[in-house]
Amino acid sequence: MDIKTQNIFEKIKTGKRINADEGLFLYEHADLAELGLMADFIKRQKFENKVFFNRNFHLEPTNVCIHGCKFCSYSRKQGEQGSWELSMEELLETVKKYADKRVTEVHVVGGVHPDRDLNYYCQLIAGIKSILPEIHIKAFTAVELDYMFKKGKISAEEGLKKLKNCGLNSIPGGGAEIFDPQIRKKVCHEKSDSTTWLAIHQKAHLLGIPSNATMLYGHIEDYSHRIDHLQKLRELQDLTNGFNAFIPLKFKNKNNLLSGIREVNYTEELRNYAVSRIFLDNIPHIKAYWPMSGKDLALLSLSFGADDMDGTIDDSTKIYSMAGSEEAKPTLTSSVMIRIIKDARHTPVERDSEYNELQIFS
Repeated sequence: MDIKTQNIFEKIKTGKRINADEGLFLYEHADLAELGLMADFIKRQKFENKVFFNRNFHLEPTNVCIHGCKFCSYSRKQGEQGSWELSMEELLETVKKYADKRVTEVHVVGGVHPDRDLNYYCQLIAGIKSILPEIHIKAFTAVELDYMFKKGKISAEEGLKKLKNCGLNSIPGGGAEIFDPQIRKKVCHEKSDSTTWLAIHQKAHLLGIPSNATMLYGHIEDYSHRIDHLQKLRELQDLTNGFNAFIPLKFKNKNNLLSGIREVNYTEELRNYAVSRIFLDNIPHIKAYWPMSGKDLALLSLSFGADDMDGTIDDSTKIYSMAGSEEAKPTLTSSVMIRIIKDARHTPVERDSEYNELQIFS
């Protein structure tokens, strides 16, 4: 370990925050094994050997979207082959299938549909709660919310309050992509900008609606853009303490306009997990989203700072399978989730959506 890396590790051991220059140095120069050592040290300080998961399913109302993000393999225009627009009745029928199952969370995201407004999604949220009163509803990226609020000509605060009153419990972290405006113009210029994304999450936090945060990496950004992204998340968390978890999302190159870009390898994925854990000292959890990375890499990331495996999913999301994920049909039973976490020499902990521990499988 060189002297600069040693000095950074000493700061970490004493609970001091590293700065952006030090974060960039770790990305560019630190040995992967050293990064793993530092990230695992932080994770064990926070959670010992625990790895969290929940029992969840996804609802994806539509993949019809007004935006044309170059990295997206999921969205379609209305009437285009491969598009879907599930009706309210179809969505609630799916929810009814879980009435007799032990699930604690439904995750609702989809395309930004041109015709569906805030009232429509309030009706959906209320309908879900009428079927599953105790379910935690984590729904709508900041990009979806931005469109709903603009379409309804109301403020973010008014719209979030309305959704919360209908039963919204938290919001996911999608749509963040990369905050740098120049990179964003090149890969998703039509989408809500980073200032809007951060403002909506800030408003949600202040209204008592927690959220997650993401970063899409491995396309045309460089390490400086990643550190800038993490810095903005860390600064917002200092203000609100509203982020539960950070989820690094690797760019997948199948079936999109950036297919000519080579995907980053496992080494780079683990490097990114480790630096994220080291830099984001105020966001409690780092999530290994296995439907994106595949189970094997997700389990390996548990030694590089990740402490959460997301949920059982029940083959209810297509976002990454359409982009060429290793998990073509993402589903895990709770018993398999527990077994694979144990096989990786960690302690599985079933959690709820706010990371209250429900059961420890020691």
